[in-house]
Amino acid sequence: MINKMLILLLFLNPFSIIRAQDTFSIVAIDTLTGEIGSAGASCIGAPQIPQGCYILSNVIPGVGAIHTQAYYTSGNQNYAHSLMVAGMPPEDMIDSLVANDVGNNPSIRQYGIVDFYTGSPRTAAYTGANCDDYKNHIVGPNYSIQGNILLGQQILDSMEARFLASEGELACKLMAALQGAKVIGADTRCLDDGVSSLSSFLRVAQADDPANDLYLDLNVPSTPDGIDPIDSLQSLIDLWGGCVASDRDNGKDHAMFNIYPNPAPGYIHIDLRNLGDESIRFTILSMNGSLIQEIELQGGEINRIKHGLKAGIYICKIQTSEIKIYHQKLLVQ
Repeated sequence: MINKMLILLLFLNPFSIIRAQDTFSIVAIDTLTGEIGSAGASCIGAPQIPQGCYILSNVIPGVGAIHTQAYYTSGNQNYAHSLMVAGMPPEDMIDSLVANDVGNNPSIRQYGIVDFYTGSPRTAAYTGANCDDYKNHIVGPNYSIQGNILLGQQILDSMEARFLASEGELACKLMAALQGAKVIGADTRCLDDGVSSLSSFLRVAQADDPANDLYLDLNVPSTPDGIDPIDSLQSLIDLWGGCVASDRDNGKDHAMFNIYPNPAPGYIHIDLRNLGDESIRFTILSMNGSLIQEIELQGGEINRIKHGLKAGIYICKIQTSEIKIYHQKLLVQ
């Protein structure tokens, strides 16, 4: 089993500019373990850019992670690094990056930031008005997902859904997020190539890792024609020791159980008629994975429960006796 894998990078001039945009990526924190993660893919790669989209990732063990993408400049990345090390909150970092853009053109930049500097997750993102369409970002309590030159909003939404639904350690959740974006032309520049992207990476830092020796540091800077780098990255994860990506069809979960009304008032119905006559474990989690409620329900029928949840978005999970697990989102108004 490979415990660590580090891909050496080409050293860049501090103010070098790469005239290419990077597409879909995610930065996230596991609040239970303190792990900090970074993953992404793009239709840029070797030999034009020897490191592929790995260049956009800046992970600081025990502190946070920054993605500087869309007309990447190492000057902006280095500046963002210094702000995070100093403990500046992510929202303030964004303001400072915009105000002090190395090229004096923040409208073409995109940033995703998470930190654990205070012992609680803080997140922020920014998408410049002149980034290439489709562009947007999604910010959660412990993650930020961002992209540009995308097929559409569905790429970001799928990444978020897979990240939230995936079980296991942070590496597995990041891999699942990338699998959610493995759609031909997810980066529209790769549409004619029949793949989502040309390069990909996945990095996880444990709190006490040296900056140059992360717990997991994988890079796929390029792939042969027709091979999706997300599949290649999945192979590295499997070799590393064991994370099967979430390739779950979202419709499958809804076929197994249904929750209504959704959005929900003070009660919900959980329809388990498609499952056998057995005891089903039903769990409600917060968006950062914290346990809110766990009860036993009866399979083969419709169960009605009062939830007592505050307004927000939650993840509902059922587990059968065969250890099969299914998820759905629940919106409480």
